[in-house]
Amino acid sequence: MKFALLLVVLFTLSSCVKDTTNEYEKNTPVVSGDSTTDSAINTEVTPSTERNVLQTYPEYLAKNEGELSELDFEMAYEMCVRLLTDYYKAVWNGSDIVLDTFIDDDNLKQYTQKKIQSQHDVKGNLNDIVQNIEIGSWEVEYTDDVDGGFLYLKLPVEINKDIGSYGEVTEFLVRNINGKLVIVDWYTGAKDSYDFLVRGENLTIDNPNIWNDSDWVKKLNNKQVEFSGSTR
Repeated sequence: MKFALLLVVLFTLSSCVKDTTNEYEKNTPVVSGDSTTDSAINTEVTPSTERNVLQTYPEYLAKNEGELSELDFEMAYEMCVRLLTDYYKAVWNGSDIVLDTFIDDDNLKQYTQKKIQSQHDVKGNLNDIVQNIEIGSWEVEYTDDVDGGFLYLKLPVEINKDIGSYGEVTEFLVRNINGKLVIVDWYTGAKDSYDFLVRGENLTIDNPNIWNDSDWVKKLNNKQVEFSGSTR
């Protein structure tokens, strides 16, 4: 039996509102960052950095190891916010990002690595550092399926840079794999965004198994290569 639980979570961007009782509102972080610029992007864990990674990258564990439910809404949200924070800093600032923390599927991980590098090649030399991001009113929905269910999250984000800011909306699909929450797909559909240009526009993000489709992945890899060539 398939069912969906939809929770629309309102988040105020004004720091002067303090008297909320909504657990999702009061736990919504505005993630601050530094203003340092690195020349290279690291997307993997090496033995020399493993200990540091364990300290700075928490594991996002499901409430119940053997199932996914609405109890995992908040933890999934925190994971997606952390990925977005690290993603925008990797693109604009050249900071490190450890994709193993968020993504288990090798195909999605490879796509994301190429996405980050491509965007950094375009934006990283602008010397316009991302300071923090803010999340607006977000949505989360649980859907049951034969593989244990998945969460759909929709997060509007404001990216605050040294000079100015801009906004995008990103959609995520999250599963429980061996007790750990992992992102099994994510898509930013802003006009002229990387996903918009490579994957296509106005997509419906509702297939948590899409990265298991080898033919689809092969075609997408080819489009990535073509896109990278056209931006050089």
